[in-house]
Amino acid sequence: MQAFACDFDRTLVGRDALLRPHTRAAITRSQEAGIPVLVATGRMFRSVRPYLEEAGIADPVVCYQGAAVVDPVSGTFLLHEPIPLETAREAIRLLTGLGYPPNCYVADRLYVDRHTEYSRMYAEFQHLPVEEVGDLATWLEAAPTKLVAVADPEEIPAIRQKIAAAFGERLFLTTSLPYLLELGNPAVSKGTGLEFVADRLGVPVDGIVAFGDGENDIELLEHAGFGIAIDDGNPLLIARADWTCPGPDQEGVASVIDAYLDSRA
Repeated sequence: MQAFACDFDRTLVGRDALLRPHTRAAITRSQEAGIPVLVATGRMFRSVRPYLEEAGIADPVVCYQGAAVVDPVSGTFLLHEPIPLETAREAIRLLTGLGYPPNCYVADRLYVDRHTEYSRMYAEFQHLPVEEVGDLATWLEAAPTKLVAVADPEEIPAIRQKIAAAFGERLFLTTSLPYLLELGNPAVSKGTGLEFVADRLGVPVDGIVAFGDGENDIELLEHAGFGIAIDDGNPLLIARADWTCPGPDQEGVASVIDAYLDSRA
């Protein structure tokens, strides 16, 4: 085993959005043993960067469900695969017509046409400013890194069905948290992002142990050599995982890292 790769929300951190002491210590211990701890998240870079600094993680981070890989020290985008502009405009118009105007990410900034209960909830969760721009599809002039529809969890399947029917393979669709439907470039996922980072670090992908909790982590676990799902995570992910571990409140990832390092000793 040559690296660990971890989803962020509900895997490394819980609902309190805190990086707990045992988790920080396990990351440091792994790094000191020469084993990188990589992060693969759906979050935008500016949202996850403070946590990477807190944990002392300087290796490239997979963001936006794999649509971007970023150097956390310089902030340079090493890889960026946005949604084609016209596809994004079409998706924005469809979602807006359905009553779910999306969050739109451009140049690591978050834009909406107008603030809603959901955009405010998302901004509060991510601790991010949200910029209101009016008619989002008309305003948009650059290909966005991703789009996110925010809705009550019971509404997400119907929204997803309509987007899938309209776009087919032109968009990658996944869920992260239960109230987030994420739209991205169909060529990318956390798995492709992990392959990019592994190649850059000279680490074989099959030598990586990956952790995740959501549907958006399926490709991450499938690309890695060994996949571990959080034990109360998405059933689709658990069905594909090689093993399970406790969630961030019990610091399950840290316990697995420590157990591996102890076994080497």
